[in-house]
Amino acid sequence: MNQLPRLVVLDRDGVINEDSDDFIKSPEEWEAIPGSLEAIARLNHAGVAVAVATNQSGIGRGLLTIDDLNRIHAKFQHALARVGGHVQGIFFCPHAPEAGCACRKPAPGLLRSIEQRFSLALNDVPFIGDSERDAGAALAVKARPIMVRTGKGARDLQKHPELSRHPWYDDLADAVDALLGGNL
Repeated sequence: MNQLPRLVVLDRDGVINEDSDDFIKSPEEWEAIPGSLEAIARLNHAGVAVAVATNQSGIGRGLLTIDDLNRIHAKFQHALARVGGHVQGIFFCPHAPEAGCACRKPAPGLLRSIEQRFSLALNDVPFIGDSERDAGAALAVKARPIMVRTGKGARDLQKHPELSRHPWYDDLADAVDALLGGNL
């Protein structure tokens, strides 16, 4: 069996919770993908730290506020705690795409912040995402992209066939099963 990583980075929308082309703007709109919270708890119980890296351009577009985002994340963390899990950090980019910031994935800024917080280079650290942007951000810091078909995953794989070079799983639960089973 391969040695487990110290850290796994997850995208949020489409990986942990259902995604929406209209954005997740309130706690009421946030809904966990079946099995995702339990998958995070399984990582925790195996001694693996979990961080979340998420683009939240709805803030920059004026669709939600930082307070709204904090309430969404509070709902997420409470639901996660109910199944025995936790995340060690949620890192988000609040900027609209046209802002040209360094933190919006696929730029590496969010992942660089995670490196600083954890005092850990993300070389070969698994980053589980559902989009071409997630894979690009992972590659920019030499992390290991692992892709899921939930969220934008299946659609992005059709648009970007080069993503097929990365491992693909049906959802976060399947990816975590492979990771904990030493198959990744």
